[in-house]
Amino acid sequence: MAVRVLIAYVIVFSFLKISGRRGIRQLSLFELVIILTLGSASGDVTFYDDVPVLPVLMVFLVLLFLYRFTTFLTARSPRFSRLIEGDVVTLIKDGLYELESLNRHNISEDEFFMELRLNGVEHLGQVRLAILEIDGQLSIYFFDRDDVRPGLSVLPPAHRQDFTRVPAAGLYACCHCGLTQHIAAQRGLQCPRCNNDLWSAALRTYRAGV
Repeated sequence: MAVRVLIAYVIVFSFLKISGRRGIRQLSLFELVIILTLGSASGDVTFYDDVPVLPVLMVFLVLLFLYRFTTFLTARSPRFSRLIEGDVVTLIKDGLYELESLNRHNISEDEFFMELRLNGVEHLGQVRLAILEIDGQLSIYFFDRDDVRPGLSVLPPAHRQDFTRVPAAGLYACCHCGLTQHIAAQRGLQCPRCNNDLWSAALRTYRAGV
């Protein structure tokens, strides 16, 4: 059993080493499928005595060939690359949500807000551009201090109040798309950009340390 575990470990480690990956967060969807398939094959040989080792080595070689062949095609065919790895997705532009991206992709608002907060974002007006990369990571480009504009708070519910009728006159941000509008006291408003009627007080703060 110990020898089989060692063999499986060497096989998986060798694949990652030969494929040239530096970290799991850099894996694309296709590469993740390859790793899971390899893990399943190497897992069987560690637990079951009647599973021979040579077929697992064959699985390793075939997967390595598929990986190399796929990377060869993605490097030479943009269309094939988009099919396998997908496209980057623009989520925020000039302090506003990109509505088409939000409607087309199943993105959890709570998780997205958490990612923004972990990157030091307090409201959307601080963000010039936010892009979801093909490996799932979020790239954020900020406005310069002088260009920061009022925006929708990304703070959790305990630190942000939402209203359909605002309690006081002021500048409010649409909770769906981030558009800011002046609203009179005790009035409601339908967002002219996305038709949402839920608003939150727009924040004007700068990023800490900027």
